[in-house]
Amino acid sequence: MNLYLFLIVVICSLIIIIAFYYFRPKKKLPTESIYTKALNAIIQGDKKIALKHLRDVVKQDTNHIDAYLQIGNILREDGNIEAAVKIHRSLTMRPNLPKETLSQIHKSLALDYYKLDNLNRAKEEAGIIIKSNKKNLWANEFLLKIHEAQNDWKEAAQLSKIVQKIKASKDPDQLSRFLVFQSMDKLKNNHSEDAISLLKKAIKTSPKFNLPYLKLGDLYAEINNFEDAIKNWEKFVDLSPDNTEDVLSKIESAYFDIGQFDEVEKFYNRILDNNPSNLIALVNLANLLQQKGEHNSSMSLVDEALVDNDHSIFIHLMKLKLSLKDSDNQNLSKNIDKIFDLLKDSKEQ
Repeated sequence: MNLYLFLIVVICSLIIIIAFYYFRPKKKLPTESIYTKALNAIIQGDKKIALKHLRDVVKQDTNHIDAYLQIGNILREDGNIEAAVKIHRSLTMRPNLPKETLSQIHKSLALDYYKLDNLNRAKEEAGIIIKSNKKNLWANEFLLKIHEAQNDWKEAAQLSKIVQKIKASKDPDQLSRFLVFQSMDKLKNNHSEDAISLLKKAIKTSPKFNLPYLKLGDLYAEINNFEDAIKNWEKFVDLSPDNTEDVLSKIESAYFDIGQFDEVEKFYNRILDNNPSNLIALVNLANLLQQKGEHNSSMSLVDEALVDNDHSIFIHLMKLKLSLKDSDNQNLSKNIDKIFDLLKDSKEQ
């Protein structure tokens, strides 16, 4: 009988131990451990798993601001922007948040509104960050991007200066470009003098940036100041030797407009002295010489160019054009065949 009772006690004890082992409350992982798993999932691009871990974090700790921030960011990236705004906006109501945490919240809201194409609200959120820290690089670069998108060139220029100062770097070309855009806006409103002033300022800001010279030349031409137009266009050509086709024809026309016919040839020779590979200038000069009746000089110029540019369809076409005057059919046929061969080669490449 005692043995029987002993066995019953042992069996009951085993049942209790097994039940306790299997049905005891599972120990929860620390929230930071779960949050780390969430961040790893984000890095690996597994947003679904990341959201699961993040939601587990906020269930355990409703004060885990970073987890809420990440949840909202993932929702924004997945297109559920309104939900992201709701989460991020609610975080701004939390009391006694550190300054850096508040900046992160407003950054997320700025990105939310930007994704919604609500640029004014996005600017407001970035502005809140800057009020807290004027040297916040992200907020200033973000505002610069928005003002560029809104064609607000004056504000963009100011922000560009601020960003460059924060970075301790210089990009005068960017500042000059914004001044050019400002000048174009002035020109649209028929404020020519203001436009000229801004373009001169753009040149002073970045003397080696080509765009202001082109625009200033165009503006001077519009008011029939061809001499100043030529000066600026020629400077543009010096700075942009590979982007001159339209400008060269403008300069040639301007010289003719002011009656300085001999200057055109001198101009093209200056271009070729500085940049012998400018084939557009070379062809234009050949055309000019041909028009002046200097056929042999024109042909010599093209023949010399072909020595180093036998691959150029452009030069071969000019050779063909000049050959029409004094070549027999056999030579003309060879030139045409050469052009066809070059065209085939260019298609194969």
